[in-house]
Amino acid sequence: MNFLWPFMLPALLLVPVLAGVYLLVQSRRRKAAQALGSLGVLQMPGGRKPGARRHIPSACFLVGIAVLLFALARPQAVVALPHQEGTVILAFDVSGSMAADDLKPTRMQAAKDAARAFVKKQPITVQVGVVAFSDSGFSVQVPTGDATLILAAIDRLTPQRGTSVANGILESLRALSAGQALPAEIYSNLLLTPTPTPPPVPPGSDRNAAIILLSDGENNENPDPLAAAQAAANRGVRIYTVGIGSPQGTTVHINGFSLHTQLDEATLQGIAQITGGTYYNAQSTADLAKIYDTITAQLVVTPEQTEITSLFAGVGILIMLVGGLFSLLWFSRLP
Repeated sequence: MNFLWPFMLPALLLVPVLAGVYLLVQSRRRKAAQALGSLGVLQMPGGRKPGARRHIPSACFLVGIAVLLFALARPQAVVALPHQEGTVILAFDVSGSMAADDLKPTRMQAAKDAARAFVKKQPITVQVGVVAFSDSGFSVQVPTGDATLILAAIDRLTPQRGTSVANGILESLRALSAGQALPAEIYSNLLLTPTPTPPPVPPGSDRNAAIILLSDGENNENPDPLAAAQAAANRGVRIYTVGIGSPQGTTVHINGFSLHTQLDEATLQGIAQITGGTYYNAQSTADLAKIYDTITAQLVVTPEQTEITSLFAGVGILIMLVGGLFSLLWFSRLP
């Protein structure tokens, strides 16, 4: 335990002084009673003597004063405080099929509305980034706690071309690392040794990072999405996959062309399973809202150095109140 004001600790020496004064007063009372004879000075109504319990209220007051004086030193302790924190990447499929209107007004608009509601509910300790992917992946907003920037990034999303789920995953992993400082360049005539690849960690072990990947169509671009999912699993990053639509599919009309898009649930389920995440299917706007409500940042318990002055002050006051209550009940007066 540490103290912000350790110079206040010597004030505790007042406690034994007060205790000594109390004992001295009690000793003088006993001597006075003996000198005056049995006059009932120390008796309670009914002829009963107060006995040892007459000291209990005063003892409570002394203990309460000691605790309050200890609180003046502003003690600190390492306390495990639960709070939401971490980094969440919202990875949006922006392929052309997201313009389908089986979710009103369109799949893209419904997904954006649900994502906005999710962002507004997050505390500032949760960093949120936005990634978009079609035939390639690109970062729209690096992770930040500024909800205004995140919402603006979501508003900029529009349907594009094909679907490469793997590029969405890989770009999301890069976005998670965006806040890490890059090593400075060092010029030397020595041969540089390549940085070794970090060893894999258990899937889902990084409780401070997660990817929410939303897609409505089949993967039709390289690389392999399951291989990309394994790369995320090796880093301990969970991927929650959200499939929009049904396995039967729907037909989308874009620029005079008709495109049949079909949900590949098996791939999305595989990605979630590999990374320790969860797969969700959204066939309506209400489903999307429920899914975003379900997926929350991990509640992390972290040990922090915390001032606990108020705890000791409360305990000290409570002890003094108990002493006063005993004195009023037993002797109809305060000590």
